[in-house]
Amino acid sequence: MNQANIPQGDILIKIITTKMPFGKYKGYAIADLPVNYLEWFQRKGFPEGQLGSMLATIYEIKLNGLEALLTPLRKNLLKK
Repeated sequence: MNQANIPQGDILIKIITTKMPFGKYKGYAIADLPVNYLEWFQRKGFPEGQLGSMLATIYEIKLNGLEALLTPLRKNLLKK
């Protein structure tokens, strides 16, 4: 599955709610992974599938300083 198979809004919600399933940052929300970890994946290659799409997306968001876009989603998800 690639990013094109995930509806645009849904990928942002998944980035906030999905936990990293392995590695040094296992259990961290994808949105909370540090940039240096995402840069490592970018150099080595993102995993295939939905996880890779989420990692690549949050990497681009952080690289371009757009993390504030996630704030309203986080607040709305916390209300539920």
